Amino acid sequence: MLHLPPCQIKYSSNFQVPLISPSDSSVIISRNTKKLANRRETTMTTKKKDRKWIWTSSVLLAGFIAYIVVYPPVSASKAEKTIATVNGVKISSTQLYDAMVAGGGQQTLDSLINDELISQESKKAGIVVTDDDVNAELKSIQASFPSQEQFQQALTSYGMTIDDLKKNMSSQVMLKKILEPQITVTDDDIKKYYDENLETLKTPEQVQASHITVATKAEADALLAKLKSGSDFAALAKESSTDANTKDKGGELGYFSAGTQDAALEKAAFALKTGELSEPVQTASGYDIIKVTDHKAAATPTLDEKKDSIKQTLTEQKISDMSQTWLEQKKSEATIKSDLVNGV
Repeated sequence: MLHLPPCQIKYSSNFQVPLISPSDSSVIISRNTKKLANRRETTMTTKKKDRKWIWTSSVLLAGFIAYIVVYPPVSASKAEKTIATVNGVKISSTQLYDAMVAGGGQQTLDSLINDELISQESKKAGIVVTDDDVNAELKSIQASFPSQEQFQQALTSYGMTIDDLKKNMSSQVMLKKILEPQITVTDDDIKKYYDENLETLKTPEQVQASHITVATKAEADALLAKLKSGSDFAALAKESSTDANTKDKGGELGYFSAGTQDAALEKAAFALKTGELSEPVQTASGYDIIKVTDHKAAATPTLDEKKDSIKQTLTEQKISDMSQTWLEQKKSEATIKSDLVNGV
């Protein structure tokens, strides 16, 4: 299971476990997921991010299930363990294992089989996945999340670390290296994509701002007086802000466009000039003091500016489209035996 670099991923329909190990390359998406991934987004970057969010969630879950399938909680040589009781009735480790296999075992086994096929074909082709390849893929995944905190939260929610994730990324990187040389993207393809997706490629007006959130207007007034007297904004944010997501960063919100923040905060921020402070603004979280540090006007990129990124997007789409056919062909050529139905 891995991640793909802005590429799509296909999932099994019932259990959202990737049919192939994901990574920087290809993948397989369930019909409902694919519809979401194909929706028009505000930017091409957002489209890529959506795919990665989808992938990351499934790969973390798949990693846990795969562990259960490969390392069942009980074996013939060990006594069955009671892992829980309900009003004195025991639930055994065998019951847990059987339930996990029934719930997603076949899909996970399919993923492991695909991983092995990819590995064998990579060896035949002399393909090597380096630490640099994996680190580049990891960086791509991290960049797909709105913040580093949210990326870490996704890992934590599945009991995984970055190292765990990196271990699951090799197969997709291999698959991408196998298929990418077979992909051709022409200038006409790029121009067609640019024309058809120009609205989503445009960058809306953005503002860069920081804020300090407090509970009452009186607190906000006191903070504003300190700021006007020369106090450091970041220091006051770390000391006084109730926004746990930004206080440790000195209240930094980064760049944002309309429709992504609290409506009152946005209205005040976009009305400020660079370097200006707002009066106390009542928001859903309390009262904010806002400082704007930069403005970016809305922009329409040229074809030349977007050519490389569009080529990458089209390449990844074609890899995604090709991956399932490629895997099915390799499966048909391989000798595969499975005893999952009888218990592993």
